[in-house]
Formats: sequence, C-alpha cells, structure tokens
Amino acid sequence: MALTLEIVTPEQRILSVDADEVRLPGFDGGFGVRPGHTPLVAALAAGELVYIAGGSSTRYAVGEGFAEVSNDHVRVLVEEALRADSLDAAKTATELEELRKKFAILSPDDPAYETQSAQVERAAARALVASRR
Repeated sequence: MALTLEIVTPEQRILSVDADEVRLPGFDGGFGVRPGHTPLVAALAAGELVYIAGGSSTRYAVGEGFAEVSNDHVRVLVEEALRADSLDAAKTATELEELRKKFAILSPDDPAYETQSAQVERAAARALVASRR
C-alpha cells in the first residue's frame, strides 16, 4: 500500500505521485508519514520535504503552509516548492546571504519585518536543500 502525495502552491499543482514515505518540515519539528497514518492537519515551516518511492528519495525545498493527511493521501499546500535538482547551491547561498543582510537592518515594528523574515526562511530552505543534492 502506498501514499499519494500531492504538492500544491498558489500558482499550480507541483506534484502528484505515489510514495512509500513522506517527511515534512512541521512548524513544531519535522515528522514522517507512512501508509495507515492517523489523519491530521499540520502547519509546515519552510524547509525540506522528502518523499521516498521505490527505494529512492526525492527532495524539495518548500515554503510555509499546511499538510493534510487522510486516507493515505498527503496534501501539501505551500507558498513554494522547488525540486532539489533545480537549485544551484552557490546561487541559493548568495541569495540567502543577501536577504539576511537586508533583514538584519529591520526592526520588529517595521511593516516589512514579517514579510522579510518569511523570505529569509524560504531562502534558507532552498540553500539547505541545494547543499544536500
């Protein structure tokens, strides 16, 4: 028995695939899902999503969002999802450094603070996943 994994962003359906296991970056810590998992809805942080199918793993950098698990179906609704092999490690590291510099000069009461913080978290996820290719 397999899981059906579906990854959706606001712009498009990124992926729909059968998987043996899915590992997700939960807001309160990472967690895994296998067939027969108890139904749940979980908040996701920006991070690395990994699915395993047929003994091989595939990695994605995902933005914040939600996951719904029900009846061996994992629906992942996130701000962005980029496959690891589409990411360049040097480019993502540079982007992260630039965003961190911009963020460092903001104060918490700045209107752009939360938006910039989320951009840094997504860039960190991309850099992490790109470095693990």
